[in-house]
Amino acid sequence: MLPQLLSPAYLYGGYLRRAFTSSGLSSQTIGIDSETTIHFWGPRTPKTDQTQNSIQKPSLVLIHGFGPMALWQWRQQVQFFSHDFDVYVPDLVFFGGSTTGSSERSEIFQAVSVGKLLERLGVQRFYVVGTSYGGIVAYHMARMRPEKVEKVVIASSGVNMRRRDNEALLKRANLEKIEELMLPATAEQLRTLIALSVSKRLHLLPDFFLNDFVHKLYSQNRKEKMELLKGLTLGRDDTTNISPVLQEVLIVWGDCDKIFPVEMATELKVLLGGKTRLEVIKNTSHVPQIECPGQFNNIIRCFLTGSS
Repeated sequence: MLPQLLSPAYLYGGYLRRAFTSSGLSSQTIGIDSETTIHFWGPRTPKTDQTQNSIQKPSLVLIHGFGPMALWQWRQQVQFFSHDFDVYVPDLVFFGGSTTGSSERSEIFQAVSVGKLLERLGVQRFYVVGTSYGGIVAYHMARMRPEKVEKVVIASSGVNMRRRDNEALLKRANLEKIEELMLPATAEQLRTLIALSVSKRLHLLPDFFLNDFVHKLYSQNRKEKMELLKGLTLGRDDTTNISPVLQEVLIVWGDCDKIFPVEMATELKVLLGGKTRLEVIKNTSHVPQIECPGQFNNIIRCFLTGSS
């Protein structure tokens, strides 16, 4: 294990925290009920403290995927959107500083928890953007709270995942269990996840470098995260249980996605109905917000603001 001053993950994490802070966000933690505490990055001035004379920005919620905490997944979106939006970036339960004493482990519980957080913060209406696992959470937020969610963006997210999709993913990864991919415990497992997640080849990363990231980013709450994977309500059989939502929906996908192939995006567009648009970013894999942030951000901004 590398000491902190020599740890690439620790040093880059410090850079990410400074980037969030310089964008006007602060690290905050709130108990949303008697069992659950949520850590999030949000505006320094809460909605409840803003005066009537202040400029009211629309609220934008960014929900991370199943991997490192939110800080690691949304830097370029926070820097891009924070000027025109009040940006909220929660850590889902058992990621970062978010935790619960509840036995609930489903993505629906995650959606309810983020909703409770926003209520506590006085956020009445908001846009929500979710990537991968976070896209599933965003879908359920839109479905359950149509009076709160104005528009929803689902990025690289297998909302329509079936059991056979899980099986095909494990075959591509040459692994036996999904946790070996989503919760890497070795440098080799993390290398496999990276190869499936990004379009660029990063095979030259040394083991000590990858092991540092495994230890810093994937070891916390490992047991509980495995329970989250088992608690998913989708992917258990070969049928989908997806219904259209009332809001306008934007689906954003990379054409080279090896976690959820782009064919799933095309099917999801049909399942979600007539208010759904699909944008496919070329030469990009599972994390377009990181691989191609400029195009990703502009696509979302145009969708949220209604501009062309």
